[in-house]
Amino acid sequence: MADVPFLSRLRSHEFVALLVGSIFIIFEGALHIIILFLPKSVINWFYLKSRALFHYFVGADTSTPEATRFAHCIRKANDFEDLCALFGYHNVEEHVVLTKDGYLLGIFRIPGPRNEPPPVPGTSTGKPVVYLHHGLLMNSEVWVCVTDPERSVPFVLAELGYDVWLGNNRGNKYSKKSIHHDPSSSKFWNFSIDDFAWHDIPDSIEYILQITRAPSLSYVGFSQGTAQAFAALSIHPQLNQKVNVFIALAPAMRPKGLSAPLVDGLMKASPTLLFLIFGRRAILSSALMWQNILYPPIFCRLIDASLVFLFSWYSHNITSTQKLAAYSHLYSFASTKSVVHWFQIMRSGRFVMYDDDMYTPTLRPSKHNPRPGYRPATFPTRNIATSIVILYGDVDSLVDIDAMRHELPKHHLDIRCLSGYEHLDVLWGKNVHVDVIPHVTRVLREHCENPELIRTDVNGVSAKATLHPDATWGARSAHGCENGGTSGYATPSDT
Repeated sequence: MADVPFLSRLRSHEFVALLVGSIFIIFEGALHIIILFLPKSVINWFYLKSRALFHYFVGADTSTPEATRFAHCIRKANDFEDLCALFGYHNVEEHVVLTKDGYLLGIFRIPGPRNEPPPVPGTSTGKPVVYLHHGLLMNSEVWVCVTDPERSVPFVLAELGYDVWLGNNRGNKYSKKSIHHDPSSSKFWNFSIDDFAWHDIPDSIEYILQITRAPSLSYVGFSQGTAQAFAALSIHPQLNQKVNVFIALAPAMRPKGLSAPLVDGLMKASPTLLFLIFGRRAILSSALMWQNILYPPIFCRLIDASLVFLFSWYSHNITSTQKLAAYSHLYSFASTKSVVHWFQIMRSGRFVMYDDDMYTPTLRPSKHNPRPGYRPATFPTRNIATSIVILYGDVDSLVDIDAMRHELPKHHLDIRCLSGYEHLDVLWGKNVHVDVIPHVTRVLREHCENPELIRTDVNGVSAKATLHPDATWGARSAHGCENGGTSGYATPSDT
């Protein structure tokens, strides 16, 4: 049989996956074009019919009208500042960090409690500084799209007296600009975890410390936000002096793989197959289209089904109203290359840097030749000098805690297990104010600069207790959620 370039490198199951993926991409693209030309009246008709069918087969929402209305307000919020305003935080600052390789990163600051007069923007408050970073395919909104402020890490920390900063990766909603490349160019999207570690994390931290004039800050990461910190701290020794503690929520370093055997096996066999399916720019950018045209509870059901299929996450700890509020803020732009990088890590079983030689490693490891070809460079995570505290769920399929114990320095590593928690539960679980946030606040107090400036309670209520937004922070009634939204769910014209 003749050797055909490109095609001869694919195996039979890769042909099948490529064919199915291509059909789906073509169908989705055609649907996108059709929707662009359809009048709003037609789209609204399909939307209302889908809502009627959903209620007929599934039943009406059993949540209280107030809870549903407020979740709807959160779902409709346009950006980070709108979300914070729903809870009374009108003191939010937006900053722009220029990385050493030319990307412009949007980062946000909550300089203090809701009722405290805001400082002059861009000046030091003298408070202990905390930096929070999101996960893969996310942005900083995931920290604040909660239905109760007591379950938001940045809101609780701001009320306790911390100077809270929230970062964003290059390419996402708030960082889609570079001084060198246009976002429509594939060169703009040519980045992976390596670039987050070499530039985004250290450059953001350096900027924050310059503004706050603090000698160090505390880092709280979620999912890939922890991997970026593990990588950055391992390759920048001087960065360890600027981070007084690293709290890793649902950490990701060496995931074993996906729960869907076909997808997991295929991507591990040939991670770069993703380039053939999704191209070399942003991955899953069409998610925003589906989010806008589907009835919100149906969109939530699709997300739930996808999480079960890919990761075996059943999200029992996340309420239906929280899903309605948060799932519309779950996705943000990310490069296909960064996802390919994760499958390279899963395939190699090591926390490796991106492997640019995409064809040589197609030789599979075997019993007699466990390391065929060559070895991509590994992030030297045992060199991390910063104190590390890990909070992970015992039913989180992406956390391999034994691998982390082996790869991280043991003398300043503290690991806490959260019983019954999955991955997203650590962000949006109904009891994070009891199971997660008290651990975070205690650790921060032990390691932060000037801990004497930190309060032990929020508005007279212990940080370990429940804070009802109506009674304590007045978020819903004071900021016109009822006036800004509508009863029930919005139609596509409202989104």
